[in-house]
Amino acid sequence: MNNLRLAFVGGYISYRALFNWLRPEIYVPTMLAGPIFQILFFAYLGRYTGVRDDTFFVVGNAIQISAMSAVYAGTMSIANERQFGTLSPLLASPASRLALFVGRALPVIVNGLVVSAFGFVVSRLLLDFHPPLSVVPPLALVTLVCVFSCTAYGLALGSLGMRARDVFLIANVAYYLMWLFCGVNVPLSALPAWMADIGRCLPITHGIAAGRAIVRGADLGSVAGLVGTELGVGVAWGAGAFLLFRFFELEGRRRASLETF
Repeated sequence: MNNLRLAFVGGYISYRALFNWLRPEIYVPTMLAGPIFQILFFAYLGRYTGVRDDTFFVVGNAIQISAMSAVYAGTMSIANERQFGTLSPLLASPASRLALFVGRALPVIVNGLVVSAFGFVVSRLLLDFHPPLSVVPPLALVTLVCVFSCTAYGLALGSLGMRARDVFLIANVAYYLMWLFCGVNVPLSALPAWMADIGRCLPITHGIAAGRAIVRGADLGSVAGLVGTELGVGVAWGAGAFLLFRFFELEGRRRASLETF
């Protein structure tokens, strides 16, 4: 029970304490307006070039925009603890590290779902994107798996912040590389083999493929392999993030320092 309270209540308090964008005047343009312009830009670019229809770009970008929350917030959930001087007392506590980790992830996942849902709704209103309502539940499930995967990816980057001097530069590069490698606006089949192979190891790649198939009429069973692979990618990144976190914590205890290298 204490671990559940630590995960839910502690995660919520930490999220509110660490993020300035919880204020509406920052949250709306950063987390909602900006991503909508991303979707509109690529959808209209696709129309102009004639390479793909609106659905292709809406699904890819509406899922990918959740990464803005998941990657950056996942990174900041750990890295900001160190930057703001709260990491040392946190690690001195006997609290379950797994509960702390889950608590940092849950609000990020919820926020990522809100951002993606907003992207899909606005795209339905403004673009030629009118899938039947029957696709909403499976598409929501796919989006949830993608957001979980992205959050795990962000936590892995954030764990590097326990040592790296400028983890936010790493997060910026990692976020924008997802546009190139994950099939957001260019299908994997059109990428060089080495880029496609990297993309298959990153979050959202398999989820975007599953989402596009569902919107075009496929049932959840036919994309179960893609969804399962996306979930596996997320679990792998999450496990890697937790192991990195524990390694740097134990190394910091050994060195009696949490300073950067």
